[in-house]
Amino acid sequence: MATILRDWSYRYQWLYDGISRLAAVSVGGEARFRQLALQSLTIHSDTQVLDLCCGSGQSTQFLVKSSQNVIGLDASPLSLQRAQKNVPEASYVEAFAEKMPFADYLFDVVHTSAALHEMQPEQLQKIIREVHRVLKPGGKFVLVDFHAPTNPLFWPGLSLFLLLFETETAWKLLKTDLPGLLTEIGFEVGEPVLYAGGSLQVIQAKKV
Repeated sequence: MATILRDWSYRYQWLYDGISRLAAVSVGGEARFRQLALQSLTIHSDTQVLDLCCGSGQSTQFLVKSSQNVIGLDASPLSLQRAQKNVPEASYVEAFAEKMPFADYLFDVVHTSAALHEMQPEQLQKIIREVHRVLKPGGKFVLVDFHAPTNPLFWPGLSLFLLLFETETAWKLLKTDLPGLLTEIGFEVGEPVLYAGGSLQVIQAKKV
């Protein structure tokens, strides 16, 4: 069940930013968190990049440093207004991730950061299929999101965070085999890299 804190965090940018910075301490700060999924990824100036569920451009700001062809997609007009102001170097599209208004085989890289846990299982499958559709053969889908902690010491902190700021979909993601789902849909998936006692997972998957 969503709390008033969750509502406030989306309504007030300063609160969202403060929560993000606090949550990212366990991985070395927000800047590092926003770039976790981009490590060992090759992006050139002409690489076609989609920042999926881009929010206010927290990760988009790092993508535009490498590519001149970055599109941010989000379903929230308010988030896109903030992203346009924060990162004007990118282009933006208002749309749902499960029904993207893009042609097949358009992008070299699709990136998403801490967004998939917002989706119901059926939505999640549709989104991954859409990502597979819009990626070029050999293109990469890179993501960072929650994972069930492998270190028991991290369970209390993660549980409190989810109770205060997330909904039941985040709990469902903890039980979801994302690598298995990606493989089923047609991706070649590398071994997930875990951070913060296993409470965060970074996955890089290639369209085959």
